[in-house]
Amino acid sequence: MTSTVPPFSELIAATTSSAVHLEMRDAYTPADPVFQEWLAGRVNIEEPAYPGWLELVREHVARGVRFRRARIVSEPLAAFTRFEYEITPALNLAAGEQVRWLPRRRASDLCLPGNDFWLFDDRLVRLHHFSGDGEIVEDELSDDASLVKLCAAAFEAVWERGIDHAEYRPA
Repeated sequence: MTSTVPPFSELIAATTSSAVHLEMRDAYTPADPVFQEWLAGRVNIEEPAYPGWLELVREHVARGVRFRRARIVSEPLAAFTRFEYEITPALNLAAGEQVRWLPRRRASDLCLPGNDFWLFDDRLVRLHHFSGDGEIVEDELSDDASLVKLCAAAFEAVWERGIDHAEYRPA
């Protein structure tokens, strides 16, 4: 399926203060070449795995956009989540993102949307729809006030319980 949602770079360019991302899956894009290289032991986690992302986030952090990313994770970590954990310092943190981790068992009583999302300036939601194995199927964009409110509340609840990357030690 083809998405008609503008690319992330356009959405973040229109963002003035805040971009938050909630991730709730244990596996994403299993065919990703960088992930495959990591599985094979050929990724230097001291270097940014996705330099384009690093530069994009740095650019918008420099103009005042606050990036926060929260990940709800099963423990022990799945391979892809371990990959994300290991590359976070050289990629997300180095770019200026704040990252927190919430073990899934500590999220059971939270009201969460059915899909991962980005929320821009508490006004626009970009929902991610994935196949069962973690391949991206399509993105959906919404400014529906009730969905924005649900996503904002869900993110803040996860963020409040989440453990800062510097302190999180996966089980």
